[in-house]
Amino acid sequence: MFKFWGDGSELSKSLVKAIEVRSTENFNWTFIFILSVVFYVYWSELHKKNYEAVFAGLALYGVHWLYEICNAIIARIFGYPLWAVSNESTTFILLIGVCWELSMMFSLAGIISFKMMPQDRTKRYFAKDGRKGVSCKLVVALEMALLFALFESFLAGTSNHSFIWVYKWWGVLPVFITTYVPFFLASNYVPDMEPSARKKFLIIEWALVAVLLAVLIPCGVI
Repeated sequence: MFKFWGDGSELSKSLVKAIEVRSTENFNWTFIFILSVVFYVYWSELHKKNYEAVFAGLALYGVHWLYEICNAIIARIFGYPLWAVSNESTTFILLIGVCWELSMMFSLAGIISFKMMPQDRTKRYFAKDGRKGVSCKLVVALEMALLFALFESFLAGTSNHSFIWVYKWWGVLPVFITTYVPFFLASNYVPDMEPSARKKFLIIEWALVAVLLAVLIPCGVI
C-alpha cells in the first residue's frame, strides 16, 4: 500500500518512458471544475482582504513550479526524473512530474498551511525557563511536510502508479527533507516578511517560473 523508496525496476522505467506530456487523450471536464474551485478560493480570500493567505498560496505554488521545472530538466539530462506521474492517473500532465490535479492542489496547499497556524503567528512551542522555543511556523511546516511525504508514499504504491519513483535512493525521506519542507517554509514565512522583501521574493520567484517555462517548453527541454 505504501512505497517508501524507488525500486529501479524495468517496470518503473517503462512507465516513465510511456508518459505523454501535455497529451489530451485522457482530458475531461474535471479540469474545468478543479480550476473553478481554485479561482473561488483565491477570489474569496481577496474579497475578504486576506492578502496574507494569498501570499502564502502564491509563495508555495511558485516554489512548486520551480521544483517541477528542475525535475523535468533532470529527466532530460539523466533519462529519468526524481518523480513522475502516469498518464493513467490523470486527465492532463503538465510536466513529467506533475499533473493538473496535483498542481491545482499545490496552488491551494500554501493557503491551507497558512490557515493551520495559530492566529498569533509569533507563538513559540516549548518556550520556558528562558528558552526561546520553536516557532509555530516551523512546526506547522514540518507537520505539513511529513503529511504530504507520507501521502506521496501512498500514491507511489497505488496500482495505477499515480506516482513513479525510479531511483533507489529517492523516496519518502528525501521528499520530506528536500521538497516538502521548503514548500511549507515558503508558505508559512513569506507572508510575514517585510512588504518590500515579500514583494521582491514573489516577483523574482514568478518571473523566473515564467521565463523558464517560456524558454524551455518551446525548446522541447521539458
